[in-house]
Amino acid sequence: MPSLVHIENFGCRAARADGEAIAALLRTAGVHESQTPDADVVIVNTCSVTAEADREARAYIRRAHRLNPTARIIATGCYAQRAPQELAAISGVSAVIGNSHKALAPEIALGLMNADSVSSSNYGLIQIHSAQSGVAPPQVVLADDSFAHSFLEEAPITSGAQTRPNLKIQEGCSNRCSFCVIPQTRGNSRSLSGNSILSHVHNFVASGGNELVLSGINLGRWGRDLDPAQSFPRTFAALVRAIIEQTNLPRLRLSSIEPMDWDADLIAIMSEYGGTHLARHAHLPLQSGSDSVLRRMHRRYRPWHYADKVAALRQAAGPSLTLGADVMVGFPGETDREFQETCDFIRSLPFGYLHLFPFSPRPGTRAWTLHAASPVPQPVAQQRMATLRALAAEKMRAHRRQFIGTELDAITLHTPPELASANCTSALTENFLPVEVAGATPANQLIRLCLTGMGPDATLIATPARPSNYLPNPHLDARSVLPEPTLEIAY
Repeated sequence: MPSLVHIENFGCRAARADGEAIAALLRTAGVHESQTPDADVVIVNTCSVTAEADREARAYIRRAHRLNPTARIIATGCYAQRAPQELAAISGVSAVIGNSHKALAPEIALGLMNADSVSSSNYGLIQIHSAQSGVAPPQVVLADDSFAHSFLEEAPITSGAQTRPNLKIQEGCSNRCSFCVIPQTRGNSRSLSGNSILSHVHNFVASGGNELVLSGINLGRWGRDLDPAQSFPRTFAALVRAIIEQTNLPRLRLSSIEPMDWDADLIAIMSEYGGTHLARHAHLPLQSGSDSVLRRMHRRYRPWHYADKVAALRQAAGPSLTLGADVMVGFPGETDREFQETCDFIRSLPFGYLHLFPFSPRPGTRAWTLHAASPVPQPVAQQRMATLRALAAEKMRAHRRQFIGTELDAITLHTPPELASANCTSALTENFLPVEVAGATPANQLIRLCLTGMGPDATLIATPARPSNYLPNPHLDARSVLPEPTLEIAY
C-alpha cells in the first residue's frame, strides 16, 4: 500500500508554491495525498508574518496529533526557521525543517515513511536538540542562516490539483522593511535561472496547462543576483517577455510586485499583452497611504510614487485592470491623522480588493522596538480594521459591478460540490474576478463569459458566451516542436 501524506499550507502564495513543490516531488516518488486522519506523514508549512500566524500553526499541529497520533509531523516554513525550538517542543512533531533546508523536506518525509527514525547525520547536517529544555527531542531539527538548501526545484508543474499552479521563481528578500521578519526567515533575494523557468513553462504547457502564476517573495527583484554574463533573460521584465513570446502558454499571471519594481519595461508589456497572454491584474503592496508611516516602515516609495505607478498601469491595461494591495493597520505610532491619510488615499485609487491585516510585532525587527515605545491600543486598531473592511468591501463591489453586462475571458476552476450540485461552475476571469457560471464545465477550460449579475457575497454571475478569445501566440509557429527541457538551479 502506498504511503500517504497530507500537506497543510499557511501564509502567502510563495509559501503555497513551496507546499505544491513538496507535494509534486513526493508524488513522483509514489506517495499519495490524503487527509490528516489517514496520513502517514503530515507536513505543516508554516507562516510567521504575524503572531496569529504562529498561533494558527501551533493549533493545527496539536489538532493533527490528536486526530492521528501515529502520524509523523514535519513542521517547515517561516515559523520553523524563526523559532525551531518552539515547534520542536510540541508533542507529535517528528522533524522541524526551517526554510534554510526546505529543499530536503521531501527526502526527510520519505525517510520518515520508510524507517523508524531519521538522523540528521543522513544529510551531513547538525541536529539541534531540544533536550536542554526538558522535552524529548524530535528526530530532526534543521535551521541555520546560510539558506544553502532553501530553493525547491519543483517537479514538472501540471494543472492537476491546482488549475492555476504557482511557479516560484524567486526566494527571500534583500529589503529591510522595519516590520518584516522575512529576511530572517527566508534570507536575501535569490533567483531561479531563466533556463529552468522556461523549461518549467514548456512542461506546464505540454501537460495541458492554461494559466500559470509567477510567484516569489520579492518577485520584481528576480534576476538581480544572477551573473549578467551568464544569465538570460537578465531582468524580470525581459523574463516575462520571454515567457510570453517563446512559449505557447495561454495566460501568464503575476503575483505581488513591489510598486517601484513596475518599471517602464514591465508596464509596456502589460500594455502590449494585457488581456491576451498577460492577465490584467496587478497586486502592489501598499501598507500605508501616509507618507510619515511609510518612512517609519522603511518602505522605498512615497504615496505619490504609488499613485503614479497605478496611473501608468491603468493607462497600460485599461479600466478592466483589477488592482489589489496589502494594507497594514496600527503600525507603531500611527495617529488618527495618519490613518485618515490612508483611508483618503485608498478612496482615491481604483482598488478591486484589499488584503488587510493588523500590525503584529515580530522579534528582531526595528518595529518591535517602535511598538514597545509607541503601541497603538488594540481597541483603536480593531476599530480602524473595521473602518477599512467596510471601505474595502465598498471598493470591491463598485469595481465588480462595472463588469455586469460585459464579456470577459475566464478559466474554469475545481468546483466545490455544493456549487456543482446546483449545476454551476467556479471560474476566475482573466482580470481576477470570481465567477459562478451556469452549467457544468470541467476545470482548466478557457471560456468566454457574459456577466449577468452579482451575488450577495460579491461573486459575479455569468453564462458562457462562446469559446475564449485566446489566440495562439503570434511569436511562435504552432506547428513547431517545443525545445527539450533542460533544468538548472540558480541560488
